[in-house]
Amino acid sequence: MSRYLDPKADIVFKKIFGEHPKLLQNFLNAILPLTPQEQIVSLEYLPSEQVPQIPTFKRSIVDVKCSDQRGRIFIVEMQMEWTLGFTQRLLFGTAAAYVKQLNIGEHYKALCPVYGIGIVNDIFEKSTEEWYHHYKIVNVKAPEKQLEGLELLFLELPKFKPSNLEEKRLQVLWLRFLSEIGEETKQIDAELLSVPEIEEACSLCEQAAYSIGELESYSQYWDYVRTAKTLEFGHREEGRIEGRIEGRREEKIAIARQLLACGFEKKGIAEVTKLSLEKIELLQPETSTVN
Repeated sequence: MSRYLDPKADIVFKKIFGEHPKLLQNFLNAILPLTPQEQIVSLEYLPSEQVPQIPTFKRSIVDVKCSDQRGRIFIVEMQMEWTLGFTQRLLFGTAAAYVKQLNIGEHYKALCPVYGIGIVNDIFEKSTEEWYHHYKIVNVKAPEKQLEGLELLFLELPKFKPSNLEEKRLQVLWLRFLSEIGEETKQIDAELLSVPEIEEACSLCEQAAYSIGELESYSQYWDYVRTAKTLEFGHREEGRIEGRIEGRREEKIAIARQLLACGFEKKGIAEVTKLSLEKIELLQPETSTVN
């Protein structure tokens, strides 16, 4: 029985979508809001400026960059955990790709649209069940009026539920592939294998498709993810504890001020509130206005 690797990991994601343009083409046609006339017919990979794979840089961002037969540019990034910085990074990368299209002296009409696609293995829009977020540059008072050039899409994988979706079938199957395939996979659903491109992507998730060095990189990637999550959890817990301590301290100070206003001795107040006598000496008693 084959052992499968998680396609969301950087080395697997790149092997599938960064080395096989036909698979990326099929995936983008399924994911993007393109009309039948706008479908991608062919793709060519473009050089992409990779961010160093550093554990503290929020889950190793994957970057795949390509252009199609119309000159449109597509940037696809995989993010394991949401951060506010990811929005700015994808927007910056998309805008930079748009600007870099022109050489000196070329006319602005030569500019082609650029799409930034962020696939996020985390929930960041907690106020809605919507998992597909499509951003355009629109007129605030007349949203139907659009400035073409830049479009951003963010997909929240944890919210994706194929059982209650009415989206096009190929989109659902590709998202199922990203959501369901992993190290716990024993058998792949026949419906996924019914699409030749997804079947090939599944074969590229098999451990046997990777060298010893690649498997070591795969393990290191998840070590980075686990380490970063542990550090982040520790920082959040530390912040919550400090917040609780500070809250109790402020509460004690408020009580001490009330007792001072009532004429209690400072030594007794220090014993009750556990504040130092020096701290009590510095406090001003609370005053109240009597009508």
